[in-house]
Amino acid sequence: MRRDLMEILACPVCKGKLDLKIEEENEREIVRGSLYCAKCDEVYPIEESIPNLLPPSMRKAQS
Repeated sequence: MRRDLMEILACPVCKGKLDLKIEEENEREIVRGSLYCAKCDEVYPIEESIPNLLPPSMRKAQS
């Protein structure tokens, strides 16, 4: 995920601001980490440079 996406991303549940936590990044993008919405207390994972912004109920059904 590129850092500049943070300017346009919002929580899919409440449209709140997302905070970025980086666990791994390279020179071009964030490889692993998470996006956190303080408004609805939800965490969205970033794995293999792809943020999973599915609502929590859909994410659980997918696993």
